[in-house]
Amino acid sequence: MRVTWLELPGVARVDSPRHADRRGFLVETIRVDRLAAAGIDATFVQHNHAHSVRGVLRGLHWQRRHVQGKLVSVVHGAILDVVADVRPSSPTFGQHVAVPLVPGTALWVPPGYAHGFLVTSAEADVWYANTDVYDGPSGRGVRWDDPTLAIPWPVVDPILSDADAGLPTLDALTADDLPEGP
Repeated sequence: MRVTWLELPGVARVDSPRHADRRGFLVETIRVDRLAAAGIDATFVQHNHAHSVRGVLRGLHWQRRHVQGKLVSVVHGAILDVVADVRPSSPTFGQHVAVPLVPGTALWVPPGYAHGFLVTSAEADVWYANTDVYDGPSGRGVRWDDPTLAIPWPVVDPILSDADAGLPTLDALTADDLPEGP
């Protein structure tokens, strides 16, 4: 397992070896001992699986309370995974990283960051492990095309949920919208 730390503090790409033979392949998506040795010490309490088609954009989301860290991986297909710093006291507030993910790669999203992804293959199955449980009332988000974040999404007209289409811009958020804690 190789962990590469990215431009935002605490955000990392995780590459896991693929063990392949005539039957297919096996990838260890989570090895907590190896993650901890690399500096990602997390306890995962909820696992999610999202299936989407090309052009679906999910995000950018976070929770104000029950702030979640996420280890995001692709089981099938390909995505562009995006992390944006929405922690109000952070020196990298308003900055983002975008990482293409395919099976065998993962992205560690520490608590307090906004997260979203765009499906770039015909379809994709995205699996992610969370360090805290989903708390609907504390869920928040920011527009995918926020001008402050200026994320270079490779899509003009993504497929969005009604909730994601109605998200505010970063400059419209208040302190009550931003994550508590780390």
